[in-house]
Amino acid sequence: MTTLVCTSASKAAGPAAQTLPYPSFSSYVRARQPVLLRTARSLTGNPSDAEDLLQTALAKTYVAWERIEDHRALDGYVRRALLNTRTSQWRKRKVDEFACDELPEPDPVAGRDDPAEQQALRDAMWRAIMRLPDRQRAMVVLRYYEDLSEVQTAEVLGVSVGTVKSAVSRAIGKLREDAELGLVHQ
Repeated sequence: MTTLVCTSASKAAGPAAQTLPYPSFSSYVRARQPVLLRTARSLTGNPSDAEDLLQTALAKTYVAWERIEDHRALDGYVRRALLNTRTSQWRKRKVDEFACDELPEPDPVAGRDDPAEQQALRDAMWRAIMRLPDRQRAMVVLRYYEDLSEVQTAEVLGVSVGTVKSAVSRAIGKLREDAELGLVHQ
């Protein structure tokens, strides 16, 4: 992925520009790409879409490189670019939601000692998270997978802390109602 940014930047600048004018950008991308790609995958649910999303966010970051004052906060800048880009994509298409007829209550003890059961639960949980509406999924990913606080999540998404709290609460309610998660424990 780094190659795509470097190659397109070099081609845009002309044949004389064989190296990037920002070597610190290349270093940053090499060091942080796996973590940022994980965030992008969490937002898209599709490895190919995640790579495209990260590529777009990194291109935006590259263009703004000179204007970014605090390079210690680059992850936040790129996450914001990821979320803004993904939000633009969400707005272009309809979000489908569905209601469940049953409220499964998972057995809290089942599968605790069996690694296969634990993996099945993790897989089912991830599939359930991917079925959440995009905005709720983004908030759940930032809160529980990226381990951001409610305040940090609100700042990244540009919403109020109350919006984060209510959306995460609704998302957790939907996860509790997810039929597949109930089947894992049966």
